[in-house]
Amino acid sequence: MMKHVFIFLCFTMFMLMISCEQKEKGTQNKPADGVWRGVIHLQGEELPFNFQIHERDSLKEIILINGDERISIDEISMKNDSIYIPMHIFDTRIVSRYSKTRLKGYWQKNYIENYILPFTGEHNLVYRFSKEPESPYRNISGRWEVYFLTEADSSRAVGVFNQQGNYLDGTFLKSTGDYRFLAGEVDGDSLKLSTFDGEHAYLFKAKITDDNSIYGTFWSGKSWKQPWYAIRNEEASLPDLSSLTYLKQGYDRVYFQLPDLDGTMISLDDSKYREKVVIVQIFGTWCPNCLDETRFLADWYRKNRHREIEIVALAFERKADLNYARERITRMKEKYDIDYDFLFAGKADKEEAARVLPMLNRIVSFPTTIFIDRKGNVRNIHTGFNGPGTGDLYEKFIDEFNHSIDKLLQE
Repeated sequence: MMKHVFIFLCFTMFMLMISCEQKEKGTQNKPADGVWRGVIHLQGEELPFNFQIHERDSLKEIILINGDERISIDEISMKNDSIYIPMHIFDTRIVSRYSKTRLKGYWQKNYIENYILPFTGEHNLVYRFSKEPESPYRNISGRWEVYFLTEADSSRAVGVFNQQGNYLDGTFLKSTGDYRFLAGEVDGDSLKLSTFDGEHAYLFKAKITDDNSIYGTFWSGKSWKQPWYAIRNEEASLPDLSSLTYLKQGYDRVYFQLPDLDGTMISLDDSKYREKVVIVQIFGTWCPNCLDETRFLADWYRKNRHREIEIVALAFERKADLNYARERITRMKEKYDIDYDFLFAGKADKEEAARVLPMLNRIVSFPTTIFIDRKGNVRNIHTGFNGPGTGDLYEKFIDEFNHSIDKLLQE
């Protein structure tokens, strides 16, 4: 009997030792804290981005880095040898096997079938594109007149770049919104820029020529590829973004009746909005430019809601499903403490938006923002959003926004 007890105790001690050893091994093999270099492999190219990993409240936190932008991701889980990283508020994720210094897996858009791109990560690499880039051919800081080319035509943009030595950041502004925070380098006569925010994976490469011109290629995600060129022009500008979408002849108001997140039908005729200045935001949780605008509006509304002003957002989501929309919107509202109202308008599609809002000539972009006075009249419709990645232009937008609202409130 004593022999059996002894064998049992020895076996128990042995199993406890193995268990502790496995736990210790698992702890040691967790992705290391510090700086990492990630790569999304797309269309035969490598799109690099930087991120940090560190412990926060005993849990791992990942911070995506694109120029001055920092995106915190704190809902990370690990199972066996894999790490699962939901990407911020977007319906995307990274799934990867891990060791202490390496990651290997894929980036996936959950709402698109078979949208998977390979992903790798390596610890303690602080550079983005080149470990030792060549001395820059020239400094391209400033504004550039840009054309993105397609088989049918070209679309115009404005490039805004800031170069310090080899380091380069900036963005492209289009009528539909800006390309947010881009970061990279000038390597000899080559321009290289990228961004990865969890939803969008953008890569730009180009050659800088002798005549102040730039010729290159733009890659986006799994399949989009587009040539582009730029000419230095400090006066480069876009069309008036308040002229692209307007009320059709015979209309002077915007009207809709759409469900809120509880399914209750809401319209601008409801007492909450009557005789108030109202901002109608046409947006989607999948849209990074919309997220930039939402973060601005959420903070602005907290400070100004007492001034008889309301904001209502019409959400066009990736699926025509209220339950899906509720999940995505609720996630965003909780993360950014958003107090204004959200209605579900349908699937994310410009034709669907035109059906929901037939009084508008067209919807050019998500986001589109409608400003309505106390009498219910539309006073301005603004296409796109110049977010914080545009630097001085963002500050200019804030001043113009506040001036416009002050004027409407004083009437």
